Amino acid sequence: MPQFESHFFSSLIFWEIVSFAILFFVLYKYAFPGILAILEEREKKIKDSLDQAERHRSEAERRLKEYEAKLSAAGKEAEGILVAAKERAQRLMEENEQRLTSEAERIKGDATREIEQERRKALHDIRTQTTELALMVAEKVVQRSLTEADQRKFADEALEALARSYQR
Repeated sequence: MPQFESHFFSSLIFWEIVSFAILFFVLYKYAFPGILAILEEREKKIKDSLDQAERHRSEAERRLKEYEAKLSAAGKEAEGILVAAKERAQRLMEENEQRLTSEAERIKGDATREIEQERRKALHDIRTQTTELALMVAEKVVQRSLTEADQRKFADEALEALARSYQR
């Protein structure tokens, strides 16, 4: 085995070191700069993607907070509108109740006045008819025509008797 002989082996190692150094120099001069550039470019893209993702996350969080604030404000506004509507409905009910009560009182007063007026008219008619009837009876009893003074006297007596009978 000639490769293991000492004078051949040492020269083989020398040429292997020289060829490795040349290969390393060529790689360092031509291949490594391209590979490093590609790696740096990829690192930059990844870093930009992470920065962009962070910006999007921040923007999403900001919009979420805005949305929650708007939602809260809308809830409070809806509550306020509901309270105002309830108050207005209550106020309208009270106004309607007062209006209906006053209307009922007015109708009751009108009816009371009308009843009183009809009662007075009926009493006046009864008095008139009673007076005429009393005069006719008195005239028949007396069998003569009464004078106006006699008629008044009999009418007053009849009215007093009638008034006494209604007061009981």
